[in-house]
Amino acid sequence: MKKLIGLTLLSAAIAGCATSPTGRNQFMLVSPQSAIVESEKAYASTMVELDKESKLITDPAWVKRISTITGRLVTEAVKMEPSTKSWKWSVGIIDDPQTLNAWCMAGGRMAIYSGIVTQLKLTDDEIAQIMGHEISHALANHTAERMSRAVAMNAGLMATAVITDNNGLAMTGTAMAAKLALELPNSRTAESEADRIGIELATRAGYKPEAAVSLWNKMKQAGGSGGPQFLSTHPSPDNRATTLGKLGEDMMKLNPTLKKAPVTPVEIITNADQLM
Repeated sequence: MKKLIGLTLLSAAIAGCATSPTGRNQFMLVSPQSAIVESEKAYASTMVELDKESKLITDPAWVKRISTITGRLVTEAVKMEPSTKSWKWSVGIIDDPQTLNAWCMAGGRMAIYSGIVTQLKLTDDEIAQIMGHEISHALANHTAERMSRAVAMNAGLMATAVITDNNGLAMTGTAMAAKLALELPNSRTAESEADRIGIELATRAGYKPEAAVSLWNKMKQAGGSGGPQFLSTHPSPDNRATTLGKLGEDMMKLNPTLKKAPVTPVEIITNADQLM
C-alpha cells in the first residue's frame, strides 16, 4: 500500500509539471482552467458579501481612475498572453481605508482596497505597478500553482490516513486542502516572478518603471517589511525595491516615450448583480 501511494503521488507530480512565462518549472496538479473556475466562484461569493456591506465603491472618479489604469495593463497582458483575451477582466474597488491590499485571481478577477491608495497616496504610476504585479500572478498561473501545493499537502495527509487506517485524519486532510487552496500565500519565487512581469506590463502600458521602487519604499514606511527576508513568505520591501530599481533601465527600452497603451474595457464591479 505504501509503495502504491508513493507511485501515485510521483506519477501525479510528473504529470503536473508546467513552465511559467519566465521559464521556471512549475508543480501543477490543478489545471489553470480549474483554477479559473474555482476563482470565479470565490470572487462572486466575495463580491456578494462586500455588496451586502455596501463596501463596493461606485464613485465615478474612483471608477474612471482604476478602470483606465487596469484597462491599459490588460491591453498589454493580452498581448503577452493572447489566450487571456477571453478572461472576464473585472475589478472590485473595495471601500476599506485600513487595508493595504490588492489582488488578481485566475481568470482576471481583481480587487483593490481604498486603503492602499489613500494611506500610501499612490500615484497612477504606482497603482499601475501594484496592479501589474497582481495581474502577473494570474498570467503566470500562480493561483493554480498555489492550489496544487494545497492538493499535494492534502495528499500527504491522505496517505498517512490510509497507512494508519485513520479515517478522522483523512477527513481533516480533505478539509485542509480546500482551506489551504484559498489561504496559502504565493512563494517568494512566485512573488519575485510577478514583480518582474509586473514592471514590464506597467512600462509597456505607459507607466514609469521607477514607480515600482517608490511603491515598495512607501510599503516599507507603512510597516510592510515584516522582518528579515528568510523569515517571511515574501521578499522584503527593501530587496524588492533594490531588484526592481536595477530593472528600470532595461524596462525603459521597451517603451522609451512611455506612450500610453489603449484601454481595454474592464468591468468595475459596483454591485453583486453584475456577477449573476
